Amino acid sequence: MRAPSRDDLCSHLVASRICGDVATARESNTANARRCAAGEPAYTFGLQIEGWSYEAVVALMAERAGIAPDPAYVSGPDTIDAELCMDALERMRDRLALAARRRERVVLATGHPTGLLPVHVSVSLALQAAGCTVPDVAPGALWVGADGRQHHVRHIAGVAVSTNGVPLSGTELEHTHHPGGMHAMLAALEVAGEPVPDLVVADHGWAGAAGQAGLDVVAFADCNDPALFVAEAEGRVRVTVPLDDNVLPHLYEPVTRYLLAGIAGVGASGAVDGAVGAAGAGQWAEQPASWRANQLGS
Repeated sequence: MRAPSRDDLCSHLVASRICGDVATARESNTANARRCAAGEPAYTFGLQIEGWSYEAVVALMAERAGIAPDPAYVSGPDTIDAELCMDALERMRDRLALAARRRERVVLATGHPTGLLPVHVSVSLALQAAGCTVPDVAPGALWVGADGRQHHVRHIAGVAVSTNGVPLSGTELEHTHHPGGMHAMLAALEVAGEPVPDLVVADHGWAGAAGQAGLDVVAFADCNDPALFVAEAEGRVRVTVPLDDNVLPHLYEPVTRYLLAGIAGVGASGAVDGAVGAAGAGQWAEQPASWRANQLGS
């Protein structure tokens, strides 16, 4: 499958409402900007954020995501600029291509088991086909949320996700902003004496905790998730891609193909190989049912 051109993908982003007139309401954008500026843990994603006012966060989000710049506008629709999204996707694509050429150790994680999960899975498969190491770090590791509930780390085709309940029984994949899963994985690497990843591809608290730990991070974030844009502005996250992070999963397929274009020409030896990336480009939905079932049980 060919990657879309920048113009074609930009048009798709607007038509699918991944960008443009997005579903994320202005009320959520401004409320979360205030909470992030105030340093509320649920809105800082594991990052230490200090010295930012509400007005400064809104101005940053207007600059980097394309929301309305007026901090007094607090109710109604809002936008994400598709050109800003494309600029960030290009930077992310370049970093993924570099990881493939270097055959780096890459950790992927998502707080969106709907929406963005197929993007992460396809990137994981393509990086592995290119010779990268994509470890399943700390499978089943326990972390506890602010409400005292237990959660566990689980992996789908190399992508870390959070589950509730008891490991291996009665679990459900869950949406989370919490950094606890990444904290658990980094702690497990330290205990085992294993190296930290060269790159983290993530969102929400998975990305924030990795950035706070000083790792190289590329991330996706919605326009009501300002913490990762603040981290990018401060140099703690390399790339934050602005987009609606929870539209119907199939709508991200052109985004995935665009990102995989940088990986697809790198073989497991580091040489050019046009066939590499086929596993990722094939997408999660095209894998055999038995394979998908096995990944869900990992």
